[in-house]
Amino acid sequence: MAERIASLLRFWAACTLLSLCLPAAAETPTISYAAIQSHEEGFTLDADIDFHLNSRLEDAVQRGVALHFVLEAEITAPRWYWFDEAVVGRRLEYRLSYQPITRKYRLNIGSLYRNFDSIEPAVQAMQRTRNWLIAPAGALRNGISYDAAVRFRLELNQLPKPFQVTAIGSNDWTIDSDWLRWTFLAAPPESQ
Repeated sequence: MAERIASLLRFWAACTLLSLCLPAAAETPTISYAAIQSHEEGFTLDADIDFHLNSRLEDAVQRGVALHFVLEAEITAPRWYWFDEAVVGRRLEYRLSYQPITRKYRLNIGSLYRNFDSIEPAVQAMQRTRNWLIAPAGALRNGISYDAAVRFRLELNQLPKPFQVTAIGSNDWTIDSDWLRWTFLAAPPESQ
């Protein structure tokens, strides 16, 4: 009986060590909400993205590696006789970096930037996008149904070359959501 208990304890210890040695599986980001609104200046996108930086990405930022993320939006008009017509294709670029002199995290969103005391509020700022103008007034015809698609991802090709090699095949460096697709009816701003 003592020999059986000892073998079970060895098995449990081996499983515990193995679980500590294996890297944690990366959490796949998802877009939990997306909507296109009509305004006087055009059509805007609101989106909520559920993702978190794992410890390896946080460590890379703290050591001076800037992470580049992109939120992509596409609007297409379905056609029965050919491929869908691409009406809008937009990208919103984020750059997350750490400034060691000021001990602040800097988040560039397009050409604007904000500083944060810690990394969590910077990530939260990327998780919620509001009133992003994706199509100017007149780009979409009122009363027509369009297909919209949105996705969020980490741009690995923007990393320094040694990190690009490390990122190949590594789940720790993969942040890439699936496309969220839906159909919407373009309407003038007065009717909404």
